[in-house]
Amino acid sequence: MNLRELAEGREHAYLAPGAAFADASLGRARPGPECDVRTAFQRDRDRIIHCEAFRRLKHKTQVFLSPRGDHYRTRLTHTLEVSQIARTIACALLLNENLAEAIALGHDLGHTPFGHAGERALEAICPGGFRHYEQSRRVCEKIEKSGQGLNLTYETLDGMERHTRGAQPVTLEGQIVRLADRIAYINHDIEDAIAAGVLTEEDIPAKLRDALGHSKSARINTLVRSCCGQHDGICLAPEIRQPFDELHTFMFERVYTNPICKSEEGKAVALVQRLWEYFCANPSQMPPGYHAIAEADGAERAVCDYIAGMTDRYAVRLFGELFVPKDWSIV
Repeated sequence: MNLRELAEGREHAYLAPGAAFADASLGRARPGPECDVRTAFQRDRDRIIHCEAFRRLKHKTQVFLSPRGDHYRTRLTHTLEVSQIARTIACALLLNENLAEAIALGHDLGHTPFGHAGERALEAICPGGFRHYEQSRRVCEKIEKSGQGLNLTYETLDGMERHTRGAQPVTLEGQIVRLADRIAYINHDIEDAIAAGVLTEEDIPAKLRDALGHSKSARINTLVRSCCGQHDGICLAPEIRQPFDELHTFMFERVYTNPICKSEEGKAVALVQRLWEYFCANPSQMPPGYHAIAEADGAERAVCDYIAGMTDRYAVRLFGELFVPKDWSIV
């Protein structure tokens, strides 16, 4: 037996019956030889970590646009926090940590520059709309590696695409990531909002802090332990779920729709839409890799893919090159 087969055997020996087993995966769109060392889900994880879209997450907004400070979350640090929470839950429930990690690391690969402001901008103008979770799957199937895609397993792609809304993922590991994403972003957005002076810990209603915890780490611990203690699926206990939902509502009212936090979002939306108009009129000005997408799926689809893949700073720089007059000199 090689190392991969030994790892697959350990999965069957230790994981719960409802876990996703790597040697029972529904496979990849393009079958190929197995690795002698890594399981199918470990290979998915590695392919995601080494792809270009993953590296670009470090310069994409989580909540606060271009914050002045080194400790605010980016889309990459959010992704790593989701991965850590998902692995903890998967381990506690004897589910497949490797699959949970792969899904978590890939779940936001399709996110736009400027966070949800950029997503709303593309949703409003792209034919058929735009949803970052669908774009995450598209990145892995049709955009990465010069259009070859990452050729991930069905289970990883399904979990990535269904991590936000709609039908539940087909695997319990995918359902874990769906909950871990929510646990992560609400709690780290609270911490970032406090650092930004938008919120204080004491602003959170006392009944919610008493139920969930009086700090970020305490709340995450409460939520993870609640999920790990359930026996009827991947969910929170009712006495925890209700205050957590109320905390989510509180964050929408105090942070996610706060005019102070969102003061620059109108500019971000206008920037994205102006880039859209320009490249739809001038598709040949996109990088060569998007020309093939334009031929296969149409210019508007290619423009959508191009803009969605941009980092915040690349989009700003490109906008400046295209639309901001440059200094002129006779020399």
